[in-house]
Amino acid sequence: MEAAHAAAKPFALLESVRCLECSEIYSKPLAGGTVEKNPGCPNCGYVGWIPLSLPEEPPRRSAAGPRQRRLARAR
Repeated sequence: MEAAHAAAKPFALLESVRCLECSEIYSKPLAGGTVEKNPGCPNCGYVGWIPLSLPEEPPRRSAAGPRQRRLARAR
Protein backbone atom coordinates (compact mmCIF):
# COMPACT_ATOMS: atom_id res chain seq x y z
CA MET A 1 0.00 0.00 0.00
CA GLU A 2 2.86 2.41 0.76
CA ALA A 3 4.32 1.83 -2.72
CA ALA A 4 1.02 2.88 -4.33
CA HIS A 5 0.86 5.97 -2.11
CA ALA A 6 4.48 6.91 -2.89
CA ALA A 7 3.84 6.56 -6.63
CA ALA A 8 0.92 9.00 -6.52
CA LYS A 9 1.85 12.47 -7.77
CA PRO A 10 1.11 15.40 -5.48
CA PHE A 11 -1.39 17.97 -6.71
CA ALA A 12 0.14 20.99 -8.38
CA LEU A 13 -1.32 24.39 -7.55
CA LEU A 14 -1.90 26.53 -10.62
CA GLU A 15 -2.38 30.25 -11.16
CA SER A 16 -3.81 32.09 -14.13
CA VAL A 17 -1.36 34.41 -15.87
CA ARG A 18 -1.34 36.69 -18.92
CA CYS A 19 1.44 36.45 -21.51
CA LEU A 20 3.32 39.73 -21.86
CA GLU A 21 3.89 39.12 -25.57
CA CYS A 22 0.50 38.08 -26.98
CA SER A 23 -1.87 38.62 -23.97
CA GLU A 24 -2.96 34.95 -23.97
CA ILE A 25 -4.32 33.80 -20.58
CA TYR A 26 -3.04 30.40 -19.42
CA SER A 27 -2.28 28.43 -16.24
CA LYS A 28 1.17 27.83 -14.81
CA PRO A 29 2.47 26.21 -11.62
CA LEU A 30 2.01 28.55 -8.64
CA ALA A 31 5.40 27.76 -7.13
CA GLY A 32 7.25 28.39 -10.37
CA GLY A 33 8.90 25.52 -12.14
CA THR A 34 11.52 24.53 -14.61
CA VAL A 35 11.32 24.83 -18.37
CA GLU A 36 10.18 21.20 -18.58
CA LYS A 37 7.23 21.89 -16.26
CA ASN A 38 6.34 25.33 -17.65
CA PRO A 39 7.81 26.04 -21.10
CA GLY A 40 6.03 29.39 -21.49
CA CYS A 41 2.97 30.66 -23.32
CA PRO A 42 1.18 27.86 -25.17
CA ASN A 43 0.23 30.33 -27.93
CA CYS A 44 3.56 32.04 -28.71
CA GLY A 45 6.15 30.38 -26.43
CA TYR A 46 7.16 33.63 -24.69
CA VAL A 47 8.21 33.11 -21.06
CA GLY A 48 7.24 36.55 -19.70
CA TRP A 49 3.98 36.70 -17.79
CA ILE A 50 2.04 38.64 -15.14
CA PRO A 51 -0.46 37.15 -12.65
CA LEU A 52 -4.12 37.96 -13.35
CA SER A 53 -4.72 38.62 -9.65
CA LEU A 54 -2.02 40.58 -7.90
CA PRO A 55 -1.56 40.04 -4.15
CA GLU A 56 -2.95 42.73 -1.89
CA GLU A 57 -0.38 45.12 -0.47
CA PRO A 58 -0.33 45.55 3.30
CA PRO A 59 -1.19 49.05 4.55
CA ARG A 60 1.82 51.32 4.71
CA ARG A 61 2.67 52.48 8.20
CA SER A 62 5.54 54.28 9.76
CA ALA A 63 7.17 52.65 12.76
CA ALA A 64 7.79 56.13 14.17
CA GLY A 65 4.12 57.13 14.14
CA PRO A 66 2.57 60.23 12.60
CA ARG A 67 4.80 63.21 11.79
CA GLN A 68 4.83 66.01 14.32
CA ARG A 69 3.88 69.50 13.18
CA ARG A 70 6.74 71.99 13.27
CA LEU A 71 6.21 75.49 14.53
CA ALA A 72 7.75 78.36 12.62
CA ARG A 73 10.63 80.07 14.40
CA ALA A 74 10.07 83.66 15.41
CA ARG A 75 12.90 85.97 14.39
